[in-house]
Amino acid sequence: MALPVPPPARVFAELLPTPAPASAPAGGGGGGGGGGGPPAPSGREVHVSGSAELSAGPDRARVSLRLGSRKGAAGAARSSVSRRLEYIAQSARQRGVTVCIIFSDFGKMQNVCNLLIEKLGTSVTISPPHFYHTPEAVDTLRRQVCVAAVGNTRRKAQEVCRLFGQSLGKPLLIREEETKEWGGHIDDHLSNSPDSLTLQERIQNATAYASCRVFAVFEIKGKENRRNKLL
Repeated sequence: MALPVPPPARVFAELLPTPAPASAPAGGGGGGGGGGGPPAPSGREVHVSGSAELSAGPDRARVSLRLGSRKGAAGAARSSVSRRLEYIAQSARQRGVTVCIIFSDFGKMQNVCNLLIEKLGTSVTISPPHFYHTPEAVDTLRRQVCVAAVGNTRRKAQEVCRLFGQSLGKPLLIREEETKEWGGHIDDHLSNSPDSLTLQERIQNATAYASCRVFAVFEIKGKENRRNKLL
């Protein structure tokens, strides 16, 4: 699937002058000095829309094995297949691999498959590996891309405020506007990858992508503190 081009980020800033304090009533006494509560919020905000895109390679691989044996009697053939099957399970256990056989370590997967082909020859047929994502891996990708989009949005808001000599305040609104996911395989028993693909090409085909666009509103606190810049 073609990679969609994310929309360009939009940055909107509204810098309004701070309202002037109300003047004292005419004829008021001169001793009060205009005491009162804290000043009202200025209502100044910076509006930022930004996006992020992340990818995650597959975290699981499935390999199917088919055993065969030709003997003069059916019992001898079954015994031969059973011995080979036990050898496969033993080889996998010795290398810390689940005997299903589902791999989370692709290097161990290659080593086990190569060993079985070397030892068992034509009596074993090993299918090309099928790579996929567990639901937990997909959920992690979704969270990471959202957090990355929010982080990008905040950094843009800081840059806008700094451009005008202002200081960024607290977030007033953060809204996830759009999320997209493409590529990758969830736990699917069917593989659409041709047998001619290399291992790295299969991993690339199973890589999952996600993008997220958020809209955020931040408070503008006031003039940026330039004390550290003058030191």
